Amino acid sequence: MSVLLICLSTEHGNTRKLAEAMAGELDAKVVEPAEVDVDSLDEHELIGFGSGIRFARHYRELFDLVGRLPRQVGKHAFVFSTSGFGFRWWHGALRKRLVAKGFVIQDEHCCQGLDTMGLLRLFGGVNKGKPDDQDLAAARAFARRLKG
Repeated sequence: MSVLLICLSTEHGNTRKLAEAMAGELDAKVVEPAEVDVDSLDEHELIGFGSGIRFARHYRELFDLVGRLPRQVGKHAFVFSTSGFGFRWWHGALRKRLVAKGFVIQDEHCCQGLDTMGLLRLFGGVNKGKPDDQDLAAARAFARRLKG
């Protein structure tokens, strides 16, 4: 199965760590949204879309990419993220956009990551050391389940 992971990880590399762990299990390539050739997505059977969460949403660059994508017909996708809280329900806006483009969302994964946004920076942030080895093991297990 050909898999592509599209990941934007800016502040601490949290989401990139998660993507790399999943990519190892899926034998997938990890690219940033700016690197995606929208005309080559047909080459992949499964596409992961992920970033950190900023103000309860995935990064704008992912939404911009999805907006540029041609309509898909039943293409399988999954959504992933890291954030200070690790709430999966923040995936809703991106999930909705992907479904509107014709993607079938196979599953979603999230975990906590170091967060130093806003006032948290004054205290050194929350979730220091996250994602940790257990989080990365959970990401690898998630990827194995995607393979079915």
